[in-house]
Amino acid sequence: MRARELHIWKVAEVERCCFRVKCFGYQVIMFWCAFVVFFLALGNELHLSHATEVSVNNTENKLCLYANLMVNFSVTYEVGVNKSETVLFVLPGNVTTEGSICNNTTSTLKLGFGDGHSWAVDFTKDNKTYQVDSIVFTYNLNDSSIFTNSTSNETKSVTAKPRITNVGVDTYYSCKSENVQRVESVTQTLYDVTLQAFVTNGSKSDTDTVCTADLTSTTVAPTTTVTTTAAPTSTPTPTLPTPTTGNYSIAPDFNSTACLMATFGLRIGFKQGDKVETINLVPSATEVGGACGVNSSILILTSDTIDIMFTFSNGFPCSLQDSKKFHLHALNVTVKPATGVAVVAANTNMSIWVAAVGSSYMCNKEQTLTVTETLTLYTFKLRVQPFGVEKGEFATAEDCGDDTTGSWIVPIAVGVALAVLILIVLITYFIGRKRNQGSSYEHF
Repeated sequence: MRARELHIWKVAEVERCCFRVKCFGYQVIMFWCAFVVFFLALGNELHLSHATEVSVNNTENKLCLYANLMVNFSVTYEVGVNKSETVLFVLPGNVTTEGSICNNTTSTLKLGFGDGHSWAVDFTKDNKTYQVDSIVFTYNLNDSSIFTNSTSNETKSVTAKPRITNVGVDTYYSCKSENVQRVESVTQTLYDVTLQAFVTNGSKSDTDTVCTADLTSTTVAPTTTVTTTAAPTSTPTPTLPTPTTGNYSIAPDFNSTACLMATFGLRIGFKQGDKVETINLVPSATEVGGACGVNSSILILTSDTIDIMFTFSNGFPCSLQDSKKFHLHALNVTVKPATGVAVVAANTNMSIWVAAVGSSYMCNKEQTLTVTETLTLYTFKLRVQPFGVEKGEFATAEDCGDDTTGSWIVPIAVGVALAVLILIVLITYFIGRKRNQGSSYEHF
């Protein structure tokens, strides 16, 4: 299997197993999917840990450009009339550098991969520093191995202008943090980046210029614990006014109606050392982004103080009961307070805000969601629909008031049925035993 195909398979194959398989034996399928997920996770760690590393030599056969980085792509494309899909893939480890150029004041790193795709970085230099002027991503919609059922066979390009500046000459740029570039229907996420242009003496520098995000961010380790009950005792009741309710929506293009809709007020509580602070999201100062997909949809809200990404999934892995329900699967949150360092938190193992596909989820009461030990979300007057939106309007809502009771209906019914079955078996046993004893007495 080629590297590019392997990357696509990693993203999509879990969905095919866990969302599309007919689970004829729930426990068996759960075990199989757990094995598949473990295998893919192991393979992903082994494969992606190598990232994409390239070296470009000049006409004197000396190193002039060096890169070791990871890039994720999210592209939304048309598959029919007013229909679109979103595909996720990564920059593979096996790339070409044809088209890369090294000059005294300008350089270009061009990485080609797959069937007609390329990713190019343009650098410029002054006396003491250099910078990235632009990143041009070119993708071929005629590549059916990535863009399945695409109605277009065009080759498109998008140009992003990242903030990679003031890199000292004879130093390399280093940035572990994510750098997200959104242009039109394409989102590029760069991370674990090492870049050096205008290499002197033919060898990579040992000195780095570290990005601002790495200098100011405190990354919080992910946790799998998610609750919708009271916040931890260390988090006091927020004293801010109730946040303003915002209305957010995503559409495939300007001429289409919404494919994802959400309305809610949002407050975030977070720790800064021993101090707990709270901050409200202001809808009027928030930019909306994201994408709608068949099995996954994303809502991204960005302001001067808060960046948050909601990832919704369509269906639960190998669950017959919940195969036609959506849920909030992951949250990525960055808080940039006026004082102190930025706080970054993520949780990718969530199963909340559950409702049937084609309906919406609603919760008017305040909800408390513990994302990590140091960051908590409070939602107010929440209503979301990430799939099956028609005519730009919310469908019938499933209310969170049923969350605590509805989830017990099936277990209670099964328990009652088992109790009745056991009682019938016991009664039948004692009746049969009594008859056998009576027959024995008559025989004697």
